[in-house]
Amino acid sequence: MGTKLKDFAKDGMDKSHCDESGKDVQPLLKLDSSVSASSNPVSSESIEELENFFAAYVREDVYGTMGRGELPLEEKVLLVLALVTLLPIRLITGFAILLCYYLICLFCTLFSAPNREDEQEDYAHMVGWRRTAIVQCGRFLSRALLFTLGFYWISVEDRGSNNELNSFSEESERPGAIISNHISYLDILYHMSSLFPSFVAKRSVARLPLVGLISKCLGCVFVQRESRTSDFKGVSGVVTERVQAAHESKSAPMMMLFPEGTTTNGEYLLPFKTGAFVSKAPVLPVLLRYPYQRFSPAWDTISGVRHVVFLLCQFVNHMEVIRLPVYHPSDEEKEDPKLYASNVRKLMANEGNLIISDIGLAEKRIYHAALNGLFSRR
Repeated sequence: MGTKLKDFAKDGMDKSHCDESGKDVQPLLKLDSSVSASSNPVSSESIEELENFFAAYVREDVYGTMGRGELPLEEKVLLVLALVTLLPIRLITGFAILLCYYLICLFCTLFSAPNREDEQEDYAHMVGWRRTAIVQCGRFLSRALLFTLGFYWISVEDRGSNNELNSFSEESERPGAIISNHISYLDILYHMSSLFPSFVAKRSVARLPLVGLISKCLGCVFVQRESRTSDFKGVSGVVTERVQAAHESKSAPMMMLFPEGTTTNGEYLLPFKTGAFVSKAPVLPVLLRYPYQRFSPAWDTISGVRHVVFLLCQFVNHMEVIRLPVYHPSDEEKEDPKLYASNVRKLMANEGNLIISDIGLAEKRIYHAALNGLFSRR
């Protein structure tokens, strides 16, 4: 299996997409048909061999694979210093910001019944001063939380003409969804601070203290990710309706969708799911990057607690944003969501200089299992 993975990864990296003139567009990592979600590459594979194939999830920062690498002395000193200074300050400040916004949401939803439909519950369709307070405070406090986490400056490059939500005067111009690559949970904070859209979230999020009410005020669509029942179709229908409603009305919040379905290390773009494109509405593609020197903010093969601690201990974090023009589907793309999704993906890969990979969430789980197996035997 090790030879297959290594040889295939090499072949995949050597191949590239070509246009009609034969010019290379983007390299492509193809999924070997002999490797499936049910296979187990743990056996005796080394981490280096695994990384050749699962390149989209590989961490290459100072902290190493799964954040468990051997740190140089200088990094250990910086980490200890940050643990006793930055970490407690940022934890307390971050919790204070979260609590503040929760209280604002609680006040704005007092004596207001949530909208309940198809096992969903939200406050996203409130109007008047309540909705204004939730949106404006949410945007401001999301940016304040990013600042607390060390994102003091965020570079935004707008390659469209008018990408602000309120600037679209006609329904035909208004996007129904924001489409973004997915690198970290921090992506959500940025999009909240920018256009304050609704998200797709696990159903368990709705029951979390503080965050649960906030997610309902965002208008999140809650899903049971492991479900393969008719509930999945119902959620898909709700997402489609939300995207279409946002396209047709300025008062409806846009949907924020990560069509890759999982996070990467930021260098790759995984296959897009079609849920965001079934509505036939225009979409707003947004690309995110997290330049780093020591710790990568990407949430790929590292545990949540370890990631949060290392992130809070990094003195300065960086984020770059590229907003592309609104993508209006052709008649052919409207009739074929897979074609629509594929073309948007190719555009984002080209504009963001990202490598297109055909591996997905199933392969990520295999990689995690393999790494855990290797580390447990050390």
